[in-house]
Amino acid sequence: MTKFYLQVKYIADFIVALIGIIVVSPLMAAIALAIKIEDGGNVLIRQSRTGKYGKKFICYKFRSMKSGNVPFNIHKPVIKDSNENLTKVGKFIRKFKFDELPQIVNVLKGDMCFIGPRPLLPVYDCEYEEWELIKFEMRPGLTGLAQVRGNGHLSIKARKYYDAYYTLHASPILDTKIILKTMAVLVLGERRFLTHVSPEEYASLQSEVKKHKISRQTYINFGLTPPDEVKKEND
Repeated sequence: MTKFYLQVKYIADFIVALIGIIVVSPLMAAIALAIKIEDGGNVLIRQSRTGKYGKKFICYKFRSMKSGNVPFNIHKPVIKDSNENLTKVGKFIRKFKFDELPQIVNVLKGDMCFIGPRPLLPVYDCEYEEWELIKFEMRPGLTGLAQVRGNGHLSIKARKYYDAYYTLHASPILDTKIILKTMAVLVLGERRFLTHVSPEEYASLQSEVKKHKISRQTYINFGLTPPDEVKKEND
């Protein structure tokens, strides 16, 4: 990961988002109308997510469920297509990831970028090992490495590995591969690209993370004391 590339990436994302929201606005309007016609409920849902440096932000999505009162299991978070709580419109927009389109607004606001670690619900904040916090050194993305390596078919641990790996290795080449694979996933499905992570890969990445500094702000936002301050207290 280079700070220069990320700065260029964020600027490019803003420009693309500005053009993109104009281009897809007719599609977004049609989806909003379809959701409203089906059951008269809210078009959008607003969820708190954990973003850069562990700060919370409001993430926008098109509503795809009949009710928000669905039991949530952090170890099995993916809603299956057969879930009876999904609306008819919801099944369609989730299949093609159209429910994520409102997050273009998040990109414009600077909360997110197009490619990066996916932002998770705050309920996952206590699940991170210290080295995995490296993912919060950049803005979260609409799609990312985990999303093209199996996404919902991966364990949470594997998804966090891919998030951390991407944060350290973000590059134009990797981003191009993710864009192409994201399009393939939309056509062929996530399971087709399922790639598990070996214990050796975990160990290697963990060692690599140790060479990089996690921001003080990230530690504080996760309720942790930065290592440098712990060292001073012990001296």
